[in-house]
Amino acid sequence: MPTGYDSATVWLVIALAGVLTFAIRGSFIYLFGRIDDVPPTVESALEYVPAAVFAALVFPALLAPSGDLAVSVGNEKLLAGALAALAAWYTERVLATILVGMGALWILRFVV
Repeated sequence: MPTGYDSATVWLVIALAGVLTFAIRGSFIYLFGRIDDVPPTVESALEYVPAAVFAALVFPALLAPSGDLAVSVGNEKLLAGALAALAAWYTERVLATILVGMGALWILRFVV
């Protein structure tokens, strides 16, 4: 996709974004290396980070696989995700969740 910027500007922006990303991540390592005790409010807030990141990664892929909202029976990814969520709730095992989700997706995509 062509842009109106020259290649030096694009590379400068990419390098700057990389340096800033590294600095943000390094600041947390530095900060938590200096603090002996993490405040209880920070600890309780950090407990929700994995679930929030997981939801941010999974839900767009399930609800809008082609970019538009697709909440229908024709969305095989949404159906496979729902079956995987049921397997996760029922078995509480990661491997069972993965097997049910991928098996359902393959069956819905290639057989049905």
